[in-house]
Amino acid sequence: MWINIRKRLKKLSPAQIIVTYYLIAVVISMILLSLPVAIQPGADWTFMDALFTAASAVSVTGLSVITVRDTFTVPGVFILMLVLQIGGIGVMALGTFFWLIIRKKIGLQERRLIMLDQNQTSMSGLVKMLKDILVIIIIIELIGALLLGLYFMKYFPTWQEAFLHGMFASVSATTNGGFDITGASLIPYAQDYFVVTINIILITLGAIGFPVLVELKSYLFRRKKKAPFHFTLFLKITSITFLGLLIFGTVAIWALEYNHFLSDKSFIDSFFYAFFQSTTTRSGGLATMDVNDFTDPTLFLMAALMFIGASPSSVGGGIRTTTFALNLLFLYHFARGRRSIKIFNRELHQDDLIKSLVVSIMAVIICFFAVLILMITENQPLLAIIFEVASAFGTTGLSMGITPELSNIGKSVLIILMFIGRVGVISFLLIIGGRTYKESVHYPKERVIIG
Repeated sequence: MWINIRKRLKKLSPAQIIVTYYLIAVVISMILLSLPVAIQPGADWTFMDALFTAASAVSVTGLSVITVRDTFTVPGVFILMLVLQIGGIGVMALGTFFWLIIRKKIGLQERRLIMLDQNQTSMSGLVKMLKDILVIIIIIELIGALLLGLYFMKYFPTWQEAFLHGMFASVSATTNGGFDITGASLIPYAQDYFVVTINIILITLGAIGFPVLVELKSYLFRRKKKAPFHFTLFLKITSITFLGLLIFGTVAIWALEYNHFLSDKSFIDSFFYAFFQSTTTRSGGLATMDVNDFTDPTLFLMAALMFIGASPSSVGGGIRTTTFALNLLFLYHFARGRRSIKIFNRELHQDDLIKSLVVSIMAVIICFFAVLILMITENQPLLAIIFEVASAFGTTGLSMGITPELSNIGKSVLIILMFIGRVGVISFLLIIGGRTYKESVHYPKERVIIG
């Protein structure tokens, strides 16, 4: 039986194998979360609840049809944290870590899978990069858990409860999981700027991209401090785009809500409300207020920010920040009559520009049909549906509260969106197309009228 499974896997493309692994992860997570030891006695827990929660956790989205606090026991909370780790770091990253422990040789096929799972373009240094990713993420989560756990001792009667909340909050924020065990996200800590700031830092570190963290680690801990260090084009574009979206989101939310939700708030309160909601749209999913208190323009803006999502090779979904950046650069250079894009003394590869346009167009098509289906099957406001779809595709987890009220068809649509958001649009297209082939036959080219 095992031999037959291995033969069938070898016939699949790397993208199809990766998706198969994630599907297996969802099934295993669903089983683990449904264990009697994980569910509180008398809790309402159906098959769809289990499937939706497992898919949301593996895709580190955070959309939920149940309340974690009222559904899971303490062992169940730890199982949920484990699933968030699998989804956040990636199936292949954790698989590689296991292979290294048992001293299994990482072959060509495994490296191809790692390369696809982490959105890399080269096999060089993949294993070392994954080791760095695991170490960095674990250190970040441990520091976050320690800081929050110690601080939460003023909120909870026992140190065990304080550190449980601190550990879960650290894992959920770093993996951008969006789940909470407070029953009200971070709303109880909305005016506690220490908790809010720590969560902003953790969400940012998880969403900015693993290659960025690895490169910064190499820069900070390099042996020859005075030796010149050249940052990659990826880090420059990603960091500038990520920071630009955070600033734009903060200013836009503050301006749109100045005479509405923020009208009776102090300057410092207004800043943290706007800044945190801008940060969480990158893929965090946590919230310091009920998003229904925002006006429609703000909610629509947040949906657009969630659609963009986090950076490539991170814990987040969406079209990704670099895709958005390349689209803007392409439009700017095209409008100026240029056919090549030069930035930071480098010229962007034509294939990357094509991929960015393909990802954007396909993402719009996928989300359009998802909204259309939900408009047919659900009796919900259009803005709430658009917000929910953008949140699922961006694996964010913010919601206007309609998730538990959706029909099984609506929930199934969101599961598919969360899955696509996690594995990426390119991988999703490769699942359909299978392996890539070099064309051996070409026809005469002919121009068509555009625009």
